[in-house]
Parts: sequence; C-alpha cells; structure tokens
Amino acid sequence: MSLLTLAIDVGGSSIKAIILQDDRTPISKRSLIYTPHPATPDIIVATLIDLIAEQGKYDRISIGFPSVVEHGVTRGAINLHPDWDGFPLEEVLRCQLGKPIRIANDADVQGCGAITGKGVELVITLGTGFGSSLFLNGKLLPNLELGQHIFVGRETYEDLLGQAALEKIGVDLWNIRLLEAIASLYKLFNYDQLYIGGGNARLVTLQLPQNLSDKVASVSNDLGLIGGLALWQS
Repeated sequence: MSLLTLAIDVGGSSIKAIILQDDRTPISKRSLIYTPHPATPDIIVATLIDLIAEQGKYDRISIGFPSVVEHGVTRGAINLHPDWDGFPLEEVLRCQLGKPIRIANDADVQGCGAITGKGVELVITLGTGFGSSLFLNGKLLPNLELGQHIFVGRETYEDLLGQAALEKIGVDLWNIRLLEAIASLYKLFNYDQLYIGGGNARLVTLQLPQNLSDKVASVSNDLGLIGGLALWQS
C-alpha cells in the first residue's frame, strides 16, 4: 500500500504543499500561501503548523527548506531570517505534529525530482535567491551553496541572479548574466545536464551556444514538491 507524503516547499516568497502517492500521483490540490515576514523560526513554524492542519490525510512529511540542512537542523537561511542558524526544525515539527518528517535543502529536493540518475547532473533554482544541487549517477552531494560563491568581481551568483538583481536590471540583462553563469558552471563541473528550476525559470529566454544546447533544460517548479518523495527512499 502506498504511503501518503505531505510534501512542502518553503521559499522566500511562498510556501507550497501537496499530498503525493509514492508514484508521484497527487491526491490533493496544491496549496500555496505567501511566506510571512519577518520569517523568524517561531513565525514560520506557526505558519507551517497552520498549513499542515488544513491538509488531508497523510502518513509522513517532507520539507524542502531554503538553507543548508544537517540532520534536520538549519544552518542559516539568508532569504528568511538570521535566527535560522542552528534551528532544529525537524525536531520541533516532529514534536508538535507527531508524524515522521524529513527536511532537506530546497534545491536538493528539487534536484531529486529532476534528475535522470545518469552522469553529472547540476540543478540551479532561480527565485528569491540562487539555489543549487549536484548529483553523480543519481547520488546527491548535499548542501551545495553555489549561490554564495563569487561569480563576477566581488558579487556572488545570488547577488547577480537573485530576485533583487532581476528587479534592478530587468529580464533582458538578467538573461545575459544567466547565460554567462551557465557557461561558467559548465567549465567548473563539466555537467552532462543542467536543469533550471525555481519560480523565475519561466523568464528564461536565452539562446544557448551549440555546445550547450542539448545540455540545458528548464524543469517544472512543482519538482520542488515531487522531489520530496526521494527523502524517503533512503
């Protein structure tokens, strides 16, 4: 019998939830609420508890969270609030909900939903920030934080490709920067496939060079929910 997973994707601008069967079939409509700000641990936990209470029957919970996550503990969430550094989110929610729960970095979760499991696969998520995940033959290297690394000058990938940059420079220049990032990341990782997800993936209009045309693809933002099933496969 298929277990029902309540999959939750916490982002800097919104929080989404859906109930899934093991074969990825949804059995509920996708819920979406705006992320409250200030997004302190107390406020986000209360928001998650309220959101979960509105869902139907489920057996377990998976959460993609915009932070490095180590053994259920968040290690900073720069697009939410400084107080997330060292917060035991998994333990807090398990105690309050009494359900099995697993939490991972949100880009890692989306990557789990996107990859084929063959070769070097890199996933970037374009939203409030710049998320990333890296896989070798389906095995995840967890908590890859490319967004916080220098891209140009003293500015990071997130500085130049996050939501704030998009609003400042506009879609056309943002796409030019993204093309430069894609080429730079190819030199760094020699990926077999790059997947672009996140809420701003819909704005990607760049023309890829011939050597990358078959190596880059946009993927559905819903994979940030569907990928949560992979947290229960190990």
